[in-house]
Amino acid sequence: MTETQPAPARGLLAENVTVTFGRGDRAFTAVNSADLQVRPGEIVGLVGESGSGKSTLSRVICGLQRDYDGTVSVDGREFAQKRTSAQWRIVQMVFQDPFASLDPRYTVRATLSEVIRHHRLASGSAVRARCAELMEMVRLPEEFLDRTPTAMSGGQRQRVAIARALAVEPSIIVADEAVSALDVSVQAEIVALFARLREELDLSILFISHDLAVVRKLCERIYVIHNGRLVEENTTEEIFTSPRDDYTKTLLKAIPTFDSAYLDRIRRGEG
Repeated sequence: MTETQPAPARGLLAENVTVTFGRGDRAFTAVNSADLQVRPGEIVGLVGESGSGKSTLSRVICGLQRDYDGTVSVDGREFAQKRTSAQWRIVQMVFQDPFASLDPRYTVRATLSEVIRHHRLASGSAVRARCAELMEMVRLPEEFLDRTPTAMSGGQRQRVAIARALAVEPSIIVADEAVSALDVSVQAEIVALFARLREELDLSILFISHDLAVVRKLCERIYVIHNGRLVEENTTEEIFTSPRDDYTKTLLKAIPTFDSAYLDRIRRGEG
């Protein structure tokens, strides 16, 4: 009888990913044998302190860090370290600083149109219609299409950065500290936006943050990274109620205490 092969894992799968910078005595391992999965339509948190390796791992997943060992695949299809245009579209990143990631000389319309045309997703009047649709997705008035980043607040710029990521119709968004540079009330709005986009577009989201209070409300599962190693993975509920790793316990003890009503308002995007 022919053995039935297991179905390939659906969603994003990073297996045995290792990133080392430098050589010889100066070599530094930023990510060490990391295994991570984000299933279709799932929001997964990746938490750790500054320098823990979480941003390096995110760059591998997005294709921005090429020199690594291990594999990254989506729906069972392995991605080459030098990605094709089609592979770039599948996984998109939203960075921490929206001002640094947007060209201040370009209007929002020019920024979005360039991405749409580059990937040949629309032409002519369809580009204008798609830009307006993206503004609606991120809850910005259409008039913002004619503004530059310098004429917007931090939260508005981050919404534009999210719209740019959505412009190529990705299945996976990697949000690397995407709310940490924003005021608390604006953080709540962006977190609520990610939650809504997941529901409306069936997106998978890897949400990278050092803020466990936000991660707790947004994510279904959490990976904890420390010194380049993923030291714990579990459901959000288990991470917070029954942490196994000592480092996870230390992170939990450092969370500021808020009343539950406040955290519920964050979830609803009310600030």
